[in-house]
Amino acid sequence: MSTLTFKDFRNGVKPNWCPGCGDFSVQSAIQRAAANLGLTPENLALISGIGCSGRISGYIRSYGFHGTHGRALPLAQGVKMANRDLTVVAAGGDGDGFAIGIGHTIHAMRRNIDITYIVMDNQVYGLTKGQTSPRSDSGFVTSSTPDGSIEQALPPMETALMSGATFVAQSFSTEIKDLTATIEAAIQHKGFSIVNVFSPCVTYNKVNTYDWFKENLTKLSDIEGYDKTDRMMAMNTLMEHNSLVTGIIYQEERPSYEELVTGFSDEPLAHGDMKIEKEKFDALVNEFM
Repeated sequence: MSTLTFKDFRNGVKPNWCPGCGDFSVQSAIQRAAANLGLTPENLALISGIGCSGRISGYIRSYGFHGTHGRALPLAQGVKMANRDLTVVAAGGDGDGFAIGIGHTIHAMRRNIDITYIVMDNQVYGLTKGQTSPRSDSGFVTSSTPDGSIEQALPPMETALMSGATFVAQSFSTEIKDLTATIEAAIQHKGFSIVNVFSPCVTYNKVNTYDWFKENLTKLSDIEGYDKTDRMMAMNTLMEHNSLVTGIIYQEERPSYEELVTGFSDEPLAHGDMKIEKEKFDALVNEFM
């Protein structure tokens, strides 16, 4: 079979994001990463939640599922457990993953199932017209906080480190080459990987703009002696830079959830014989009659 390119992961559906939205770059990076890794549309599953970013599962040629708000990770984990041969990527926004979905996010991190979670972080609820999200800075002015938010922003990368994530990374949507490479590394990692992507909302967030990020972000590759296997260094670096860093923040080799499940068959459940004898079926039904 001929080598695929990112164009093979296009499905002809035109995204309806606002012009200039960072999510366009995230979509392109996922498609490029999949092609670079030699994946095919039929062995990639993209699971998303609700929000502007949640639409991404409908814009990429692969298996896709557009779930409910905050529930992308339970769905993605179920898909992976049913068919371990699939490369499973979950995607959503900061509101989806760090508000209603924060419980699922933390437990997925500690569980270490072999999936990748890409968060498009724009520090605002864009789909519902610009309210504060868990990532909005204190003082952030919106239609629902006209005097400025009185809450502190959630630090997702620090949360990931403390929750046991084995691959923690952050990127910026304009750095398409670095973003693609980071997603590739995340997919190749054996275990749970989270990639938080600063993906500016050009419509409702006039503070955390492209220019603002360019002025404030620090590349970990520019920090002399940075060691991505040192959890304490990773945490200290995040705190020193107010979490505004890009690159692979932390990576640890640890058995995945699937490897630790007793009796978990190498044959995907999706490929197994799911037939049941009529006598057994009738007996099961009779238990509820």
